[in-house]
Amino acid sequence: MQATSRESQRALRERFDADTASTAPAALRTIGDELAAVGGVLADNRSLARHLADFSSEEPARTGLVGRLFEGKVGAQTLALLQETVKLRWSRPSDLLESIELLSRHALLSVAERENALDETEDELFRFGRLLGSENRLRDLLSDRSVPAQRRIELLHSLVQGKAGRSTVDLLEQAVRHGRGRHLDQLVEQLAELAASRRQRSVAHVTAAAPLSAAQETRLVQVLSRIYGRTMSLQVDVDPAVLGGLVVRVGDEVIDGSVASRMAKAEHGLPS
Repeated sequence: MQATSRESQRALRERFDADTASTAPAALRTIGDELAAVGGVLADNRSLARHLADFSSEEPARTGLVGRLFEGKVGAQTLALLQETVKLRWSRPSDLLESIELLSRHALLSVAERENALDETEDELFRFGRLLGSENRLRDLLSDRSVPAQRRIELLHSLVQGKAGRSTVDLLEQAVRHGRGRHLDQLVEQLAELAASRRQRSVAHVTAAAPLSAAQETRLVQVLSRIYGRTMSLQVDVDPAVLGGLVVRVGDEVIDGSVASRMAKAEHGLPS
């Protein structure tokens, strides 16, 4: 995303936070669902997305089109957010679409935050993402757009019933219903990271040969927080193949301190 779109996305998020500061959780859920549905409409009609993102057209024309299309179909708060969205400058139509989708997720994460369930939501999303990463058939079934969305949602519910909170289920429903062909395991992982960032944290994905003790996790959080200059949240995965040590991934950066990695380097005569 180019600088212009990033700035617009930041401004849109600030407007959202200001406009929904006193909005009740139930209304926030509705806003999240409505924004996701609008994102789905724009994903299916790219010419419409291009028109709404065309900054060369007059602003009243863009906001008026949003009104004609969605007034009466979404609530007043959602409509106002959509009209604010098309007032902003976007480098590409896909950036506008991505920002609407992101706003829909922030709405649901705001609910989790106000219900003191953000930690649980992050953990539940991470665990479900790991399940999808290891179960290719399940991931494909949930992502198959040739299957009616309601049937895929029913499958999702059968998997998470009694195992996840309302906000987690709502976010997963959005991902299944509006995934647009993207890898669902990666999309769910992004949702977990978004939950963590809402707490002004970053997620460190840690792979260890054996489960870490509470003291080890605390120490690792302290070390990583000092390295990255911000509070870190750990998601730990156990894989005996690393033999010993840790593999830590933060975003695109990987810190590989595993025994398996050092052995592989030694075999190839590389410096450790």
